Amino acid sequence: MTDAPAPAAPPFDWKTAPIRSYDFVGIQKLLPHRYPFLLVDRADVLEEGKRAIGFKGVTGNEEFFQGHFPGFPIMPGVLIVEALAQTSIVLMATKPDFAGKMGLFLGIEEAKFRNPVKPGMMLELRVEMVKAGGRSGKVRGEAFVNGKMAAEANLSFVIVPKEM
Repeated sequence: MTDAPAPAAPPFDWKTAPIRSYDFVGIQKLLPHRYPFLLVDRADVLEEGKRAIGFKGVTGNEEFFQGHFPGFPIMPGVLIVEALAQTSIVLMATKPDFAGKMGLFLGIEEAKFRNPVKPGMMLELRVEMVKAGGRSGKVRGEAFVNGKMAAEANLSFVIVPKEM
């Protein structure tokens, strides 16, 4: 008799009710970023240490639209990835042992940009913990607009004391 493979887990429902939510002021308490580099307006932790979703209202007033690109404004892909990374740090910052620490980017792998993000759009930033160690980890990030994927990437980070 052979062992049957374990059934695949059902896909996660990203519309699930959050266990913790952060508005813009709450996010500023968790992240060191400030204007114009704070790229998450709201974030919901869906599963402690596992999944979070962030939101960025993209407006025509963003400074980067002045040069990217005149007459055809699109959000730079690197800033979409940064918004995913910031959402990841919100997820990590909710853990009790994160107090007095911050997350730093270590790497970006398999980044793909699928659809442009333009002024007036709401960017939905989904992050899922892939691996979490003592001081480092990896997340899978996907950015969506109106249900269509705009970007995706695997991100790695390290946790360091705020006073280095």
